[in-house]
Amino acid sequence: MSDLPRKAVTRTAKLAALPLGFAGRATWGLGKRIGGKSAELVGRELQQRTAEQLFKVLGELKGGAMKFGQAMSVFESALPEEVAGPYRAALTKLQEAAPPMPTRTVHTVLAERLGEDWQDLFLEFEDKPAAAASIGQVHRAVWHDGRQVAVKVQYPGAGEALLSDLNQLSRFARLLGPLIPGMDIKPLIAELRDRVSEELDYGLEAQAQQAHAEEFADDPDVLVPAVVHQREQVLVTEWIDGTPLSEVITDGTPEERDRAGQLLARFLFSGPSRTGLLHADPHPGNFRLVPDDGTDSSDGSDGLADMSGWRLGVLDFGTVDRLPDGLPSTIGASLRMTLDGEADAVYELLREEGFVKESIELDPDAVLDYLVPIIEPAQVDEFTFGRGWMRNQAARIADPRSPAHQLGKQLNLPPAYLLIHRVTLSTIGVLCQLGATVRLRQELEEWLPGFLPDTEPDLDTDLDADADTDVDEAEDSAAGA
Repeated sequence: MSDLPRKAVTRTAKLAALPLGFAGRATWGLGKRIGGKSAELVGRELQQRTAEQLFKVLGELKGGAMKFGQAMSVFESALPEEVAGPYRAALTKLQEAAPPMPTRTVHTVLAERLGEDWQDLFLEFEDKPAAAASIGQVHRAVWHDGRQVAVKVQYPGAGEALLSDLNQLSRFARLLGPLIPGMDIKPLIAELRDRVSEELDYGLEAQAQQAHAEEFADDPDVLVPAVVHQREQVLVTEWIDGTPLSEVITDGTPEERDRAGQLLARFLFSGPSRTGLLHADPHPGNFRLVPDDGTDSSDGSDGLADMSGWRLGVLDFGTVDRLPDGLPSTIGASLRMTLDGEADAVYELLREEGFVKESIELDPDAVLDYLVPIIEPAQVDEFTFGRGWMRNQAARIADPRSPAHQLGKQLNLPPAYLLIHRVTLSTIGVLCQLGATVRLRQELEEWLPGFLPDTEPDLDTDLDADADTDVDEAEDSAAGA
């Protein structure tokens, strides 16, 4: 591959071929069954071939195609195990790497953005990328002052590619829907498309990352690399080592999984209150488990929250939600009321915030029954997240015959809550991939406004939830509100 494929006709042709490939494999599978192979064996082969084609194309195209693949990858836990097995390896590949730009292209971009003498800024620069993702790739280098740095270089034509891919993907979103049961793909693609300009602006990303780096500078649990230099489509930050969360998911010890899960939950809920920003791209490739001193993370004392020696390294602040007052206190208040079984109070709060439209009347007790299983992790001091639990939730909400599915279709997801909703659901997906035991309630009590009784929601300062969303977003709410 010589560069990011930029011609719209080329990218469109590759993406448009995916549904045809799916149909072709179905015909191939029918032939195999006629030839005597068992349906179960043929099914597994079909899933494997489908996964290989889908994620090979998404990874090679990078841009919006790969961004969509990464967003989907965190929901792998919701798939039935007989389907998840063949897909898991292909999904994981998108979390860490993609085919790189050639060295000549990288040097050209650096010369255009940093000046012809760009090499004078570095004592060393590794031409082979350390990581390649959806719109840019990262090179390891040594800054002129001796600091180890990561140099993020945006692919030429990334903006055009992002929009082209996402527009094309939206045309056959229904065909992709079965990959993640219970999730409406169309609103996810629409939201990714709406944030293209922010994702491409490395200046905004540098501001968001530096705000986090300053706030967490002395934090014992979270490590955010500081920004060293930024100019146009090039971003230079301090380098951090560590084990990618994708590797912890596949090979981590129980202690590492639990520690990573606890810190991920802590970062999700503490970040907005501390920085006014929500890191909105929680796929495993953006996190590292970083040892402080190279020793084992367990100190043999009080388990999860007291393990020392490991921090959560956080990367990629290209997508953030700006929440100057932190997470809306209505989220914490409605969660607490649900835990306390206050059906009427929960229903009234959801109506005030726009989750239930004025034109719709629902039974408050039915709404409570819908919510209680979803918030099970907050009902206990410790909860073990797992693929089985995630699959049960997805199946309950996705089954058209279930009361949960019917009620979920009538709920609305206000626009101001859309990104918060996706980030929370994605983070839960990663926790289930980790199989981590997490003290979630502890993090909610400390960081989520409105969760404790003495922090009631201030509806005047909370997010504006008056705007309506379309039916697609209401169904997205049902996928995991």
